[in-house]
Amino acid sequence: MAGGDWTTNSNEALTLSLVRAREDRKALQDDQSFEQFHPTFTYPIYGEDEKLYGYEDLVIDLRFASGSLAQFLSVRYAEKLDASSTVDNVEGILSEFIPSGYETDEAAFISRVEEDAVSFKPIGKLIHSYKPSPRTSTLPDASDTSEETVEYEVYHATLDDPEFKEYHRRMQIFILLYIEAGSYINDEEEGWEFVVLYEKRKRTDGTPTYHFVGYSSLYNFYCFPERVRLRLSQFVILPPYQRQGHGSELYKAIYHYVLSRPAVSELTVEDPAEAFEDLRDRNDLRMLLTHEQFMREGFGDSGVTSSHGGGRVMKAKSRTRTQLAPLGNKGKGKMGPPVDRAWAERWRKDLKIAGRQFHRLVEMLVLLHLDPVDVRAERAFRLQVKERLYRFNFEVLAQLEKEERLEKLEETFQSVRDDYLRILAMVR
Repeated sequence: MAGGDWTTNSNEALTLSLVRAREDRKALQDDQSFEQFHPTFTYPIYGEDEKLYGYEDLVIDLRFASGSLAQFLSVRYAEKLDASSTVDNVEGILSEFIPSGYETDEAAFISRVEEDAVSFKPIGKLIHSYKPSPRTSTLPDASDTSEETVEYEVYHATLDDPEFKEYHRRMQIFILLYIEAGSYINDEEEGWEFVVLYEKRKRTDGTPTYHFVGYSSLYNFYCFPERVRLRLSQFVILPPYQRQGHGSELYKAIYHYVLSRPAVSELTVEDPAEAFEDLRDRNDLRMLLTHEQFMREGFGDSGVTSSHGGGRVMKAKSRTRTQLAPLGNKGKGKMGPPVDRAWAERWRKDLKIAGRQFHRLVEMLVLLHLDPVDVRAERAFRLQVKERLYRFNFEVLAQLEKEERLEKLEETFQSVRDDYLRILAMVR
C-alpha cells in the first residue's frame, strides 16, 4: 500500500465495516459481507491528492455498529517515520469528521455492537417497506428464506428530534466518502428532512434487528404562494447493498412521500450524478408507463396496452404499429406530437415532477410510441425537443451564428435522442 517514498493512497488505507452481532452474522450466507469495503473518495478528509505520508502498510480501520452506527476507529501500520511535521496525523484528521466519543477499544466496541443489535430501533416515522426481490437479492433463495426473515423499511425523520440529530452526525460521513463534491450540511439550519433505509432481519426467536443501508437528505424551499418545493440534496446506498434495487426503492419512497404531502408542490434534484439521473429516469418512466389514466389520455387506448404489463418496454426497432399513436389522428391522445402543453402542465403539477424532468420524460414516451415511417410525426417530435433545448441553452446558443446554431442544435438533438433510446432500453 505504501511506496518507497512512504506515501499511501488514503482510499486504499481506509477500510469500512458495518459490524453485526455474533448471532446476526450466523444468519448470513457465505457470499454476504458487510465488512472491509473501501470508500470511493477521501479527498474531503485527506486532501485532493488522497495521499498520506509517513507510514508503511497503513490501515485505517473505521467500523460502525450496523444499526446504531456507533463507531470504532483504529490506525495500524508496520512502520512509521520518526515524528515530524511532515508525517500525517491520520487519526487526528479523520476525528474532525466524526462525532467525538468513538470507541478505540475493540472489546468495548464489540460489546456495544451486541447491546445495540437488540436495543436500536429506527428513529422517525415508517413511510415505506418492501421485501427483497428474488431478481436482485444476494440470498440464494430469496423467495423462501428472506420472505420470512428479511424486509426493508424506510423511515422519515427531521433534525428537530435530538436523537436523530445525533444519529445523522454518525451517518453523514458516508456523503463525503461516496458522493463526489459531497459536503456536510449545517444541521442547525431549518428545513432539512431525511429518509433512511434499513434492512430489518428477524432472529430465530422473532427479535427484529435493524441494519443501515443508506439515506437521502431533502431540503424545503418556499414555493409561491403557500407551498414548498422539496429538493433531493444527497442520496447514498452503501456498497454492500448496491445493485440490488435498494436505490430505486428509496427513491420511490421519497416520491410517494412527496405525493402524500399537499403542501409540497414538486420534487427537484440538486445537481444529480449520472448514475442517479439514470435511476431517477428509470423509476419515473416506470411510474408513468403504469399510470393508466395518464397513458390513456396521452396516447389513447394504445398507450395503455403499450405499458407492456407493468412497465416492460421493448426497444424501438421491435415495436409494432398497434402501439403507436399516429400524428394524423390528434384526437387519439394529447402527446401528439407535438404534445398538448396545457394538458402536460396539468399532469406535471399533479404528479409533482420538476419541469425539465417532466418534459424529458414526455419526450421519451413520445419517442417510444413514434412511428419511424411517419415523417410528419418525426419532424414534429424533433422540433418539440429542439425548442426545449434552445430555451434551456439560450444564453450559449444566442452567441452563435445562425448556421452554427442550427448545427449545434441538431447535434444536441441526436445526442439526446440516442440517450433516450438508451434509457428506454433499460426500463424493464
